[in-house]
Amino acid sequence: MSVRLGELLIKANLISQDQLKEALRVQKETSGKLGETLIKLGYVSEEDITECLSQQFGVPSINLQHFEIDPAVIKLISGDVARKYNILPVNKTGATITIAMADPTNVFAMDDIKFMTGYNVEPVVASELGIKSAIDSYYGTTSSLELKKVMEDLQQAETADLEVLEEEEEMDVGALADSAEEAPVVKLCNLILTDAIKRGASDIHVEPYEKEYRVRFRIDGILYEIMNPPLKLKDAMTSRMKILAKLDIAEKRLPQDGRIKLKIKLEERNKELDFRVSTLPTLFGEKIVLRLLDKDNLKLDMTKLGFEPESLQRFEEAIFKPWGMVLVTGPTGSGKTNTLYSALSKVNSPEVNIMTAEDPVEFNLPGVNQVQMKEGIGLNFAATLRSFLRQDPNIILVGEIRDFETAEIAIKAALTGHLVLSTLHTNDAPSTINRLMNMGIEPFLVATATQLIAAQRLARRICSLCKEAVEVPQQALINLGYKKEEVGSFTVYKGRGCEKCNNTGYKGRVALIEVMVIDDDIRDLILSGGTAIDIKRKAMENGMITLRRSGLVKIKEGMCTIDEVVRETVL
Repeated sequence: MSVRLGELLIKANLISQDQLKEALRVQKETSGKLGETLIKLGYVSEEDITECLSQQFGVPSINLQHFEIDPAVIKLISGDVARKYNILPVNKTGATITIAMADPTNVFAMDDIKFMTGYNVEPVVASELGIKSAIDSYYGTTSSLELKKVMEDLQQAETADLEVLEEEEEMDVGALADSAEEAPVVKLCNLILTDAIKRGASDIHVEPYEKEYRVRFRIDGILYEIMNPPLKLKDAMTSRMKILAKLDIAEKRLPQDGRIKLKIKLEERNKELDFRVSTLPTLFGEKIVLRLLDKDNLKLDMTKLGFEPESLQRFEEAIFKPWGMVLVTGPTGSGKTNTLYSALSKVNSPEVNIMTAEDPVEFNLPGVNQVQMKEGIGLNFAATLRSFLRQDPNIILVGEIRDFETAEIAIKAALTGHLVLSTLHTNDAPSTINRLMNMGIEPFLVATATQLIAAQRLARRICSLCKEAVEVPQQALINLGYKKEEVGSFTVYKGRGCEKCNNTGYKGRVALIEVMVIDDDIRDLILSGGTAIDIKRKAMENGMITLRRSGLVKIKEGMCTIDEVVRETVL
């Protein structure tokens, strides 16, 4: 129906010919449906499409969100058929069944349903997304159906019963390995991994407690509880995850780190995924955290990361300098690696030798020599950096400056004609100076070697499909950090919550970035023993956009909510 739908919308003056062409181009790239593509691009709303089809074909329209369907009617059509044709039974009167359809011209679907049920079929129009959401609600999501089946298998599997062993007891490693390979356990672990990918999670937390076993996903920076597998599966699931990550299943007393590489078929295409696995012995068993490393989520275009134009210009000037140190700071999971990889891809060319020391190497970058740290054999950041300096590098990336030795070598490299990129865990850009000096680095070395420091946080984006304006008192905006003359010149938005964003009002994330150039004024302050507050004040005088100001800009642009900016930044 794609071309016909486009023509109908043009005829109804809802979209232009150019908008249809653009939507068809995007649809071809994403393999989605035209209606969904038009909605995503913001050309029309679901209601526009539904109303247009309703008027064109003389078929009533229905909003499934406001309609309660009798379970007896739902049972007339199986979930598989409902998903196949994207339809939903909504009512039965005598020998006629009313079907909600996104495409009321699909006679094949109506004929099939008439044949399967023995009822006459009466169509009504509903939105594609509304039908999908209702199908998941009434029939259960694919993941929940799979989970139900797996759980039923687990109840029947006698060998799934495993006793929790005390540390002093002798462990039967063979029995643990066998239980980990049982079909229901394998299915459940596979389901957890694939469901996390489908939901766009960044981390999976598998956590044992005294009376429950839970699985949580971190989606857009927030943890959500997804399922509670039976407690008796704790050891079997832990062993399965450890086997996949090539870890020692007999070692339950010490933390371990590993990696799982998977190839998965999603939406008719194969994806290669890496999971970084960390196990930690807790009071009631081993907690496992898996970090999803999805190349598709790696944005290497620096203009799309969240830099303000003037901050991006300063950052790019620093990374194109022949020597010096550029630091990216922030807490774990704030997107530091993505920013550094974007910087490397920007400066990467056949004329330069780029070498990285990482723990772990998260993504493979073509044309970059990447080294994985192995502390067990003495291959740490300091040892690797020393070797790098004998490898004729132009640009060096150090995954993290953790100690004096690494910091000292990195700074000496920056002073001897190399560009050094690295990360630190600090609250903001100015406090990074004090952190380096607290490590034992002399102030004159910090002042002369460091070219730029960027601090960043990730804030959740407002969902574009359910974005709506909100009223905020003027004084509240002034308290937030806006100037009086700015108040009233922009609209504040928030997400209402819809199926696309799991009713959270947020979809995706954007970086809030503070970029501090180490200019002569800042160098003088460092050498004269200035505090982080003095350095921040001087940097702001020289045009630095702070983390809070970056957040305020994102609010003005309609990207972020006030709640998100307050949660991630301080005045």
